[in-house]
Amino acid sequence: MLSRTWGLCVVLVLAILPGCNNTLNPLCGSARPVPEIGSLAPSTVSFAQVEQGFTLIVNGSNFVGASEAVVNSKLLAASVLSSTQMKVRLTTGVISGPGSVSVAVTTPSGGSGDVGCSSGGTSTALTLTVQ
Repeated sequence: MLSRTWGLCVVLVLAILPGCNNTLNPLCGSARPVPEIGSLAPSTVSFAQVEQGFTLIVNGSNFVGASEAVVNSKLLAASVLSSTQMKVRLTTGVISGPGSVSVAVTTPSGGSGDVGCSSGGTSTALTLTVQ
């Protein structure tokens, strides 16, 4: 009985101590990391390309199969190629004309429940220039 009680105390301490993160908490196995983006390829396109339907490559880290692109505040399905790259098709349904376009990546939370784990989130945004 002593070992069972001790194990419970360890889990409780890990879940409530400030500064504990998903790495330290053994119950965070299904938590998803917050995606990060580093670059867009290309970073400038013509509006004529958008009118034809254009595929944007987003480079970064922590992409998972459930990650989606957020373009001008609209969620778009993306093809996740790897944990560091995804592609998304952009059309005039999302971009209505030349200008600056905000691009971010969001990942919904995993099944980590409420045990002190953070899961998912939205990256900072980069700017795609449409000429």
